[in-house]
Amino acid sequence: MSDVSDWWETSIIDMEPGRIDIRGHAIQDLIGNLSFCQMIWLMLRGDMPTTDQARLMEAALVAGVDHGPQAPSIATARMAITCGVGLQSAMASAVNMLGDIHGGAGEQAVLMYHHLRDAGQDRKTALQSWIDQHGPILPGFGHRFHKPVDPRAPRLLQLVAESAANGVVTGVFSDIATWVENHLAETRSTPLPMNIDGATAVIFAELGFEAPLARGLFCLSRSVGILAHAWEQKQQGGRNKGPTPPDYRWTYRP
Repeated sequence: MSDVSDWWETSIIDMEPGRIDIRGHAIQDLIGNLSFCQMIWLMLRGDMPTTDQARLMEAALVAGVDHGPQAPSIATARMAITCGVGLQSAMASAVNMLGDIHGGAGEQAVLMYHHLRDAGQDRKTALQSWIDQHGPILPGFGHRFHKPVDPRAPRLLQLVAESAANGVVTGVFSDIATWVENHLAETRSTPLPMNIDGATAVIFAELGFEAPLARGLFCLSRSVGILAHAWEQKQQGGRNKGPTPPDYRWTYRP
């Protein structure tokens, strides 16, 4: 290490008094010219998305903002705000609920799509090898509430199809995800249609985002809903609200 400044190394930001450069662009040139979605892309990848790429990415971010107050992340935000913490603490508590089961399906779906693309086998064999390794629950398919269709998925796939027709993306991952959905409809007594995680995973995979970023981008998207619900609960009031009304008791087993 030649100098203490080498302790942290970054290609994201360079600055000195009176100057801030983000990925080589003066911040004043970005302000008012880049959308928030385009800024996210620039920060993560270092280049500028095309207008069509940004539009597709933004569609995925818009689609995932909320899942209702029964979703663990949203419920956590609302409960936390009634405990007297600030919005930032409520949001942090909620984001920390986005784990492998609630929040991780998009990342897992991207990995599964890549597996089906790269396995060098027919898709049925490749899917079975994924199930043998990861278990029978397929990330991105099925929904406990939205039956028989998650209304967000068809619209997102429509946008992917339009983007593929215009040469923005290849459509390879959309084709794989649609095949999985059709395969499940043919082989299971209860179909498991694609859900929001499966559809946004298609978009992130088509745009070339690594699988962990699919979860990170979902966290950004869901943070909008978390903030809105925490703020709404703040306006409604309430003190120390738990997951159920106080007249409801838990089951005690000695």
